Amino acid sequence: MTQTELEAYLGGLTDRLAEALRAEPFHPRAGYQIGVDLIDAHIAAPEGLGRTVEVIDLRLLRDLGMSGADARDRLSRLLGTVATGYTRALRDRTLDEQESIRRAAMVARQQAETALRESEARFRHQATHDPLTGLPNRTLFTQSLDAVFAGPHRDRRLGVCFVDLDGFKMINDALGHQIGDRLLVSVADRLHRAVGGHLVARLGGDEFVILVEDSTCTEDVVRVADAALRAIAGPAIVEGHELTVSASAGIVERPVAGTTAGDVMRAADVTLHWAKDAGKGRWSLFDPVRNEEEITRYALSAAMPAAIDHGQFYLDYQPLVSLSDERILGVEALVRWRHPETGILRPDKFIGLAEETGLIVRLGGWALAEACREARRWLDLDPGAPFVSVNLAVRQVHDPGLVDEVLALLDHTGLPPGRLQLEITESALMSNSAGPVRALRTLYDRGIRIAIDDFGTGYSNLAYLRTLPVHELKIAGSFVEGLRRPYPDLATATDERILTTLVSLAHTLGLTVTAEGVETAWQAERLRAIGCDTAQGYLFGRPGPADDITARLGRPVGTTAVGSRPTP
Repeated sequence: MTQTELEAYLGGLTDRLAEALRAEPFHPRAGYQIGVDLIDAHIAAPEGLGRTVEVIDLRLLRDLGMSGADARDRLSRLLGTVATGYTRALRDRTLDEQESIRRAAMVARQQAETALRESEARFRHQATHDPLTGLPNRTLFTQSLDAVFAGPHRDRRLGVCFVDLDGFKMINDALGHQIGDRLLVSVADRLHRAVGGHLVARLGGDEFVILVEDSTCTEDVVRVADAALRAIAGPAIVEGHELTVSASAGIVERPVAGTTAGDVMRAADVTLHWAKDAGKGRWSLFDPVRNEEEITRYALSAAMPAAIDHGQFYLDYQPLVSLSDERILGVEALVRWRHPETGILRPDKFIGLAEETGLIVRLGGWALAEACREARRWLDLDPGAPFVSVNLAVRQVHDPGLVDEVLALLDHTGLPPGRLQLEITESALMSNSAGPVRALRTLYDRGIRIAIDDFGTGYSNLAYLRTLPVHELKIAGSFVEGLRRPYPDLATATDERILTTLVSLAHTLGLTVTAEGVETAWQAERLRAIGCDTAQGYLFGRPGPADDITARLGRPVGTTAVGSRPTP
C-alpha cells in the first residue's frame, strides 16, 4: 500500500474498534478479526502489534470522549482479542509459510533447506531480541538468569541492576513517540558500550536490566550501576533536539544458593522504587531489613479496614492533672490496636499508615465517638468527671464534614461541648487553607475546647496563634525532658527559661498550658513554679483502660494506687 492507502486502511480498522466499543450489548469478538486483518494486510513486523496496542490504549478513549472503568474494561478486552487474532493469524501465516517451504523442498531440497535455516535464525533472533534497540529482550534475559540458577550453586554469586529512565514519559508526551524511540535506541547503545561485558537487555518501555554473572561482592554491581547511570546521563541529540535524561537503578547482589530468579527480580524491582522515591538519578541497594519492614507495613495497611470493622481498636486514657491540687481535670484518649497476630500496637506503628491511606478519617471518627460515649458515662457517675481530649489528624481537620460530625456526635451522646477537647497539631492549623480555621472557630464558638498539641515542635508562631480559636497549649515533652535534673546545668537552665517564656506568653494570650511527658516530681515542681497549669505524664498516670479513670473520679492523683508515681 501507499502511505495514503495504509492510513485509510488503519483508519477503517480504528472505526471498527470504535463501533465495537460503543456497541450494546458489548462483545469483544470484533477485535479478533481486526487482529487477523492486520496480518492479512501484511502488517506483521514484530513491533506492529505492540505499536497498535500502545497507540490505541493511549489515544482511542480520549479521542472518542469516553471515560470510566467500563470504557477502560471494554478497551482492555478488545485489545486482548486484537492481540489473540493477530498472534493466531501470524502463527497460521508462519505455519503456512513453513508448509510451503517443506513442499518446495521436494522440488529443490537443498535450496529449501540456505532458506529454512535462515528463517529459523531470523525467528530465533526476533524471539530473543528487542526489535527497536537490538538488545536482548525479556525472554533472553530470563533464559540467561534461569541458566545461572540451573548450574552449580556452590560459592557462586550474581548481581542484577534494574535501570529505569527518569521522566521518559514527559519526553514521549511532549515530543512524540518517534523521538522517544530514537532516544531509547541511543540509551541502549550507550549502555551496551558502557557495560557491554555483561548482558544488557531491554525489558520493555524505558526499562533495562543488566545481569552481572559471577560477581565477587556488592561493589562489583555498584560499579556497573555507576557506569550505566553515567552513560545515560549525558546529553543526546535526537532529530535536532538536545535531550538530557537521567535514570534510577535498583541493585541486588547475593549468593545464588538460597534464592531464586523470581526473588532476585522482585528485589530489584522493589529497590528501583526506593531509588525513585529517594529523588531519582541514583541507585539504591536492596536491604532485606527495610524490605521486611515495608512488607509488614503493607500487611498492616491492608488489615486496617477489617480491624476497624471487627473492633480490634480500643482506647486507653491518660490523665491531665492540675498542678495546683493534682486533681484530674481531663484525660487524653489514645488509640491502640489489638492485633490478632502481633499483639498490642501503639499509634506510632499504624497512625502513619492510616494517614497515608486516608483511613485516618474513619479511624479518627471512631475514636472520637468512642471517647465521647465514655466521657458521657463518666459524667453520669460524677458531675465533676474529667473532660476527654481527642487528637485530630491533619486529614480530619481538613475534612469539610468535621463540624457536622462533631456536633452530631455531641447531640447523640448528650455530652456537653465543654467536656470535649480536640487536640490539633501546629502543622494542621498553620497552613494556607482557611477551611480548618473556620471549622475550628465554629467548634470553639459552640464551647468545644481546642488545644494545640506538641507545641514548640512545629511553626511555633505565637503572632499567628493569637488569632486562632484555641483554649490550650500542650508543650512538647522534649522541653520538659530538660528539667529532669535537680541541679541544673546550662542546657537545663535554657529549657526552663524557654518554658517560662512559653507559659508567660500563653497566659498573656489567655491560654492555659499543659506540659507533656512529666515523669519526675522535680519536673512537676519546676513546672508548678513557672506557672504551668496542668501536666500529663507517667508521674501522674500511664495510659490505661477507661475503668482506671472511673476508679479515680473525684480523687487526687496521690490517693490511689492506680497509675502510682515512679520514684523521682
